[in-house]
Amino acid sequence: MRLAREPMFDRIEPLLPKVEKPTRYIDGEWGAIHDEESEFRVCLIYPDTYEIGLSNMGLAILYSAINSAEGMACERSYLPWVDMADLMRESEVPLLALESSCPVASFDVVGFTLAHEMACTNILEALDLSRIPVRASDRAEDDPIVLGGGPSVWNCEPMAPAFDAVLLGDGEEGIVDMCRCVKDGRSQGLSRSQILENLACVQGVYVPSLYDIVVGEGTTPWGVAVAREGSNAPAKVVKRVIPDLSATDPLPSGIVPFMHTVFDRQAIEVLRGCARGCRFCQAGITYRPVRERPQDQVVAACCKGLDRSGYDEVSLTSLSTTDHSECAQILHRLNASVAGKGVRVSIPSQRLDSFGVDMALEVAGDKRGGLTFAPEAGTQRLRDVINKNVTEGDLERAARNAFENGWRRMKLYFMMGLPTETDEDIVAIPAAAQRVLEIARDVIPKGQRGGVSVSISVAVFVPKAHTPFQWCGQLPIDEVRRRQRLLVESTHDRAIRVSYHDAETSLLEAFLSKGGRAVFDVIEDAWRSGCRFDAWSDHFRYDIWDAAATRHGYDIPAIASQGTPVGTRLPWEHTSPGVDPGFLEREWRRALDGITTQDCTRTSCVGCGVCPTLGVSNVIAGDRS
Repeated sequence: MRLAREPMFDRIEPLLPKVEKPTRYIDGEWGAIHDEESEFRVCLIYPDTYEIGLSNMGLAILYSAINSAEGMACERSYLPWVDMADLMRESEVPLLALESSCPVASFDVVGFTLAHEMACTNILEALDLSRIPVRASDRAEDDPIVLGGGPSVWNCEPMAPAFDAVLLGDGEEGIVDMCRCVKDGRSQGLSRSQILENLACVQGVYVPSLYDIVVGEGTTPWGVAVAREGSNAPAKVVKRVIPDLSATDPLPSGIVPFMHTVFDRQAIEVLRGCARGCRFCQAGITYRPVRERPQDQVVAACCKGLDRSGYDEVSLTSLSTTDHSECAQILHRLNASVAGKGVRVSIPSQRLDSFGVDMALEVAGDKRGGLTFAPEAGTQRLRDVINKNVTEGDLERAARNAFENGWRRMKLYFMMGLPTETDEDIVAIPAAAQRVLEIARDVIPKGQRGGVSVSISVAVFVPKAHTPFQWCGQLPIDEVRRRQRLLVESTHDRAIRVSYHDAETSLLEAFLSKGGRAVFDVIEDAWRSGCRFDAWSDHFRYDIWDAAATRHGYDIPAIASQGTPVGTRLPWEHTSPGVDPGFLEREWRRALDGITTQDCTRTSCVGCGVCPTLGVSNVIAGDRS
């Protein structure tokens, strides 16, 4: 039975003095949208705390898109922290939407952002707090339709039993089409199953209940999802794509929070997609093609956003912001417009081969914080394997440009456990950091070197669906730990700071990334055994996950480290980001041969298949010649 749609803030208010950061749970932020007239209501949930979820641009885009659609109202909810969640259960208070304080279960549609695999137990926690059955098969006719979407849907099979439908690809138009389908179905008196059949006809929508899992010759033990005979479900669901980013609102949401958030700044998406072709990178495949926002639109949006929000920083976001063909001009204009106002213009990270002297000056503006680069591998051989297409010379030039132009701190991102990696590649990581530090000491006069530092952060490679490395196994955990020790032992300069990812967290991520629908049993077991906020290191409990997997007959380390022969049917092959599977196979073979592939926005078509499959093309704002 769906909960009544009535405000319940009077029941949550007495709990606020008892919890950490009560401003996570109160309404009234500047810019929030309150629509009390629309009958059809949607609640979007980010499955983590308010301060993380409010910073998510994807959720902001969908929130704005739904509220702009006729006859629909959209509200937000976030996962309460453990103190509030426990109090809510004790007090029998369900999860509420922020704007109206109505129960989430009273909404027509509830949507979740799948930001990463480690959020899976948080989604179940949010559903349970909402009093919505965690399995779609257990939901009643009047329960909300539960949707999923976001960057981690490309193998959503481990979470498929929790969702009524999943949107693949760009969401601005797709989410509105899905909500309209549900709205029309409700108004026509259609059954839940009929509404799901109609949702399966919407471009880019995957309805898990309309697919059977078939295990047989040529499949992995997880099997493949096959559209049920007689249903409306397509054999392969191809993603939605926005062909022209300039047609979308560059300022989708102007909500200003009462508390500090993880990205406490105005963010503007300057481009979508990346054609660099790094072979480990799922986003580089699934967000293709490249679509740049025009320079004038970016600058105008930044100035407007700063004026209406009061932030003292604006961030130009994308997968690779300095790849925008007019990045330097945009930065120049923005720096001029905010000069003397105490406002900083920032870029999340910079491409080594794009960071010339001019870019160094423009990125600096009036304030110089730290710079972040991602060489990913310590040797040129391994950078060629992963198709990073940057060289040691690029790193050295970027470092020299940075230190000559006033920076004192640099952070370098690398990965460990990449295909064909050897100890030589590991030892080369601190050696690369040492070269950067030596450049700093060479450029900066001896008496002015205070605060100079180079830090290296090393993640464990996790194979991802729809990438050339999707057939790989993850490095066994004992070997990960041995290489982490080698990394530390090979770092001799105390001015180089070393950090690396937790091996067990990466192990579980690989298990979830590679698994099929049966993994949901493990996820539900782990959640019922107490797992939540698994992405938070102080709450992650690998022992509980391992015990849950064992109870269901799975060995997490063995599954994570097992490779898959090319040609095997994979659990995610019924979904498509538009890339030709043959292209991924070719890229895997080229990786093993150490052959690189160029960026199609700078040379010619590389045959990935996205443009002809989706009927779109790269949109480049300026001249790159």
